[in-house]
Amino acid sequence: MKIDWDRRTCARRGHVTYAPDEPLLRDRLYAETALGGVWRCLRCGDFALGEPHGSGPADHAPLVPRGKVLRDLFILRFLAIERAVRGVFIVLAAVAVWKFSNSQDAVRRLFDEYLDVFRPVFRHFHYDLDHSPVVDTLQKTFGYEHNTLVLVAVLLLAYAVIELVEAVGLWYAKRWAEYLTVVATAAFLPLEIYELTERISWLKIATLVLNILAVLYILLAKRLFGLRGGHRAFEEERQSASLLEVEEAGGLSELSASGHVPGPTGR
Repeated sequence: MKIDWDRRTCARRGHVTYAPDEPLLRDRLYAETALGGVWRCLRCGDFALGEPHGSGPADHAPLVPRGKVLRDLFILRFLAIERAVRGVFIVLAAVAVWKFSNSQDAVRRLFDEYLDVFRPVFRHFHYDLDHSPVVDTLQKTFGYEHNTLVLVAVLLLAYAVIELVEAVGLWYAKRWAEYLTVVATAAFLPLEIYELTERISWLKIATLVLNILAVLYILLAKRLFGLRGGHRAFEEERQSASLLEVEEAGGLSELSASGHVPGPTGR
């Protein structure tokens, strides 16, 4: 089912109308009805009753995202939420590692006490806790030095900050955030692939696939690093989605077809 991103957004946020000073363009966006004047929404194209939200030269009109641009913004915000959630969990992990580094001996003693309690229970079910991979990993962690754990906590916190900065930038569709997301995500892809060679899990596979798709989508859709015409082509595509641009082009085409030479429009 095809999603009408324009009407979906207008239903949630309301219409955006604008009265341009240029008479030709103004006539294409305005109509009289029995209920009063109506102005065409710059996002969905429907006519809305009431006074316009703004007025002035056409080149001063707000650039309202439409169509594919709205779809791209929705995807970017989905990625922003994913980055924000991941960043919060990494912050919690960093705090846990830091607290563990300050009470390592106490945690080790508590772990050994619980291990002694649960060892007979698991032995009853023919499971040897002393040779469990999880227990081995935890016991190795207890052997780490305090300074090493603090360094791990700092690195985790730095990684979390990057994720949260990405989330904020992607939410507001900042181009620098798109570059940061591509570079940071691509830099960790080899590590994620290496982790899969050590141990395969559905969570690791899903995370790897999501990150690869995110990198490819942002690279191609946002034309980063000069791809598909680069930043200039991206801006031209975004400008061409403007309803004012479409209506102005339509008005000029009609004048050309009728043999009239259009005057300056202020754009």
